[in-house]
Amino acid sequence: MPLLTPSESADVSVRPAVREDAVAIAGTQLRAWRTDHVEVLGTDVLDLIDAGAVRERWTSAITEAPSPEHRVLVACDGPRVVGVAASVPVEDGIELTALEVDPDHQRSGHGSRLLAACVDLGRERGATVVSTWVLDGDLAREQFLGGAGLGPDGSTRTLATGPGREVTERRWIAQL
Repeated sequence: MPLLTPSESADVSVRPAVREDAVAIAGTQLRAWRTDHVEVLGTDVLDLIDAGAVRERWTSAITEAPSPEHRVLVACDGPRVVGVAASVPVEDGIELTALEVDPDHQRSGHGSRLLAACVDLGRERGATVVSTWVLDGDLAREQFLGGAGLGPDGSTRTLATGPGREVTERRWIAQL
């Protein structure tokens, strides 16, 4: 792979999502979950996810957000959507409800750009804290968030993923 010369730059960006991005966002999220969460959630749970329903929820989040502070952003590699982040306002800050990068494009800076854009938009509205929830066992996400300055605050929640099956998430936060 040739290196970029000083006068060249990669065509990568972060922008607000539009309705037409919903298919790519859903595909990115599902590919990321099936790669990153298979050990925690299991293929049986991941195979039950309805791609059409996921796409519809993203379309709704993009076109019918409850407020201007509810954001959906996409990371692009050229014209292709390769990542998504969603944030919602909370009492004193923002909560990242999604931060996923397509497995083929991870470790290329897309996650960092998405996180930075969410934080910048949160700061513009006066947010002083950023938070997100991390599945137990997601060491790559923990490493990424820790490198970005977030850390666990001790809060946990348990989610049912099927009959008799639960997963635990831990909240990670950082002061802005």
